Amino acid sequence: MRATSIGHAGILIETDAGSILCDPWFLPAFLGSWFVFPRNDQLGDDLLHRIETADYLYITHLHADHHDEPWLREHLRRDIPILLPGYPTREQQRTLEQLGFTEFIRTTDGEELELAPGLTIAIHTEVSITDGPGGDSAMMVSDGETRLVNQNDCRTTDLDALRRHGPVDLHWLQYSGAIWYPMVYEMPAEDMRRSCDAKVESQFTRAMRYVDIIDARAVVPSAGPPAFLDDDLFHLNMIRGDELSIFPDQRSFMSRLAAGGHRGVLAIPGTEIEITPDDITVTHPIPVADVEAIFDDKEAYLRRYQADWKPWLDELKQGWNQPTTDLLATLKAWWEPLLRMAPTLRNAVGANCLFRAGDLDIIIDFPNAEVRRFDAEPYSFSFAIPRELVETVTAQRAVDWSNSLFLSCRWTGWREGDFNEYLYNFFKSMSVERMRRTEAEAIRKLNPPTETEPEIELGGYVVQRRCPHRNADLSVFGEIEQRSNTDVLVCTLHGWLFDCETGRCLTSNDHPLKIRRRGD
Repeated sequence: MRATSIGHAGILIETDAGSILCDPWFLPAFLGSWFVFPRNDQLGDDLLHRIETADYLYITHLHADHHDEPWLREHLRRDIPILLPGYPTREQQRTLEQLGFTEFIRTTDGEELELAPGLTIAIHTEVSITDGPGGDSAMMVSDGETRLVNQNDCRTTDLDALRRHGPVDLHWLQYSGAIWYPMVYEMPAEDMRRSCDAKVESQFTRAMRYVDIIDARAVVPSAGPPAFLDDDLFHLNMIRGDELSIFPDQRSFMSRLAAGGHRGVLAIPGTEIEITPDDITVTHPIPVADVEAIFDDKEAYLRRYQADWKPWLDELKQGWNQPTTDLLATLKAWWEPLLRMAPTLRNAVGANCLFRAGDLDIIIDFPNAEVRRFDAEPYSFSFAIPRELVETVTAQRAVDWSNSLFLSCRWTGWREGDFNEYLYNFFKSMSVERMRRTEAEAIRKLNPPTETEPEIELGGYVVQRRCPHRNADLSVFGEIEQRSNTDVLVCTLHGWLFDCETGRCLTSNDHPLKIRRRGD
């Protein structure tokens, strides 16, 4: 097996039985804030050809540093088979279909699938609203002799799941920040310093937990950090190591791996890692001294990178939407119906949020499901975002503002108390489909049922409303599918399966489901 880094979380996995292109990201993401580091815009022609003619495509999730729509649209054949994680909704498939892709292989969470003799995969999903209603995923790949785990930035809660397929040879893993906190928040400098240091340490600690459990022969630090080339954001690059940032680079984590007794592999775009049962061989696309120079003289490297992309950034900014006269009315008409759908989420937020779009001050009144002009009323949260950015994502009808806006770090925030996940879950769920799932998840976590609820009808069957696994609302998360000529109810929140004729749980022995055909 050969695994070639193509930047960030991107990997080209090649075996004798076929090749899998994972998370190809080339064009800057999040409103031009994030660039691939080290840069991947100078790959050789042979590698680019292998990337564009891969046998399969795997995209872990829909965040723009993994799902690069402009590149996907221009560089891959429409009939490349796409390996779909077994997510609760078909949102990822619909998004790829809109780009013209036609061939999909839907996988089941954690189950091994032989793509061809000598090429087996298993995709594991996490479906926390933290990553949007779709969630995130990780993949195991085996060629029959060696095994690779591409965990990227999937924070699996089952630490052993990726190891259960057998000993792992190569483990690709995120270790660096992929969030806007705490840098965008208004806080004293000493608090910012403590928060940044604590965030970096927690990232390293979590990553090392995965490293220790999976216990691969070698670990590749991946899926970060991004490079920030806009002058307004350049301070977020960690160059000396004392910046107020949560984005340490690969060599920082390599030191942590070495201290823990693990072999780390420093990969830049174009680095090829050959895996055999007896050896792991690393070949860089440039001399080792030049690889080291990227990190030894990082600021000079970033400034050259920045100069090359400045015209692109200038053109991007010129294309941002200018102020309209009806932004408040547009947001009110869009957001208030979503707020009314989610009383449990609103109650969990429990306060007003001041939303400043440039010179327009808006109150999102969560308790009363209202969006109106700010009139000096109290609030517990605030966002201050340039007007043109709000106009741009509003015009796009972006359904996940975490992905489309917040990860840009081009805003400032404030909160009165602790982090409130439900506030951000609202902004990640700007569609009826997403908000329905987000509200159901809030109910499941905050208000589990205490009495038996009325049965529901689903695909020709009458079913108990709550999944016997973790009380998911089957009117939201339940689907009837045909599997091996048998009707199976799938609880898409966690992927549990039930035989529709008997109610027997196909995932666990002790979780039967009450179900019968309509009319019986």
